[in-house]
Amino acid sequence: MEREAWRLETLPVYTMPQEAERLKRFLAGEKSPDDYTSAWMDEVRQWASEGKSVGRVHVVTRPLSDYLRFEFEYYYRHHVKAGEDIRILDLTDRENPGLPGQDFWMFDESKVVLMNYRADGTQINRELYEGDPEPYRQWKRIAVAESVPFLEYVSG
Repeated sequence: MEREAWRLETLPVYTMPQEAERLKRFLAGEKSPDDYTSAWMDEVRQWASEGKSVGRVHVVTRPLSDYLRFEFEYYYRHHVKAGEDIRILDLTDRENPGLPGQDFWMFDESKVVLMNYRADGTQINRELYEGDPEPYRQWKRIAVAESVPFLEYVSG
């Protein structure tokens, strides 16, 4: 990444074994500590200090899944503080504006990595997309234009 990393997230759940215990505690009522930090947050801060940006749009529908409520509490609220531009596109009461159902990362609007998952949210693999990145650039523009900042979404 020279300038920007951006992700489209489309799933209501991501099954990650390393999160299982934390998710269980969250479902039992535990909140993440206000001083939570992570290696990802350190990277985001470093990139921001270098003039690089990291962002994502997560496409959701209500009611939010347990996993999404967990992700919002344990990750997104902290990642935003570190400088990640996280946005939410809620399709509960509207049509999909033409976005794919495929998660992907796009780097510098030129390199695309497809994120492939099973129906239960378990990652199968990552796949470097070899075709024209223009549709992915367009999907990014649509997703950003149609979404709202994370903090606005959770406060409204």
